[in-house]
Amino acid sequence: MSQSPISHFFAYVARLRWIKRWGLMRNAIEENVATHSWEVATLAHALALIRNRHFEGSVDADRVAAAALYHDATEVITGDMPTPVKYHSRVMREVFGDIEHKAESELLALLPASLQGDFAQYLRESEWPDEVKELIKAADRLSAWLKCQAEMQAGNKEFEPAAAQIFQRLQQEALPEVLYFLEVFAPSYQRPLDHLLEE
Repeated sequence: MSQSPISHFFAYVARLRWIKRWGLMRNAIEENVATHSWEVATLAHALALIRNRHFEGSVDADRVAAAALYHDATEVITGDMPTPVKYHSRVMREVFGDIEHKAESELLALLPASLQGDFAQYLRESEWPDEVKELIKAADRLSAWLKCQAEMQAGNKEFEPAAAQIFQRLQQEALPEVLYFLEVFAPSYQRPLDHLLEE
C-alpha cells in the first residue's frame, strides 16, 4: 500500500470546539460549535426516528445524524455568524450563502480525493434530500430554544426575546415530531439532576 498524503480535514474540524456561539449576547453558559453540532445531531436523529415510528415517515435517521454532525462545519472557516446578522437582508443571506458554499468546497478539498465524494453528501447542504434538510433545520432551531431555556434558568433574561421568537417559529412550523419532542422530552430539561435520577 502506497503512503497517502497527509490530510488536515479532521484537525480543522476539531477546532470547532474553539468557536463560540451567541457572540452578540451575554452568556451564562458558554456554548461552542462542536457541542452544538453534537446536540443538533442527537436531536435530528431523534426527530427522524420519531417521524418514522409515530408519523409514517421513512427517513434515513443515520444519514440525518451524520449530516447534522457536519451542519456547521464550515464555521471553522467562516466563524459563527449571528442569526440577526446572517438574515438581516436578502443581500446578506445571499452573500453569506455564497461564502458558506465556498467554505464547503475548501473543507472537502482538505480530504483525500478518494473520500471527497463520500463526505460531500454530509458537508454540502445542497446535496441533502428535502426531508433531511427539514429535520436538521428543525433540530437546529430546537437546540437554540433549549439553549435559551438553559440561559433563562440560569437567570439570564437577555435570552427571553430569542426564546419567545424561536418557540413561536417552532409552533408555526408545527412539525409533528418537534411537537412530540416538546411534549415528551423538553420538560425534563427544566428538572434538577437529582429529580431526574429519582424519577
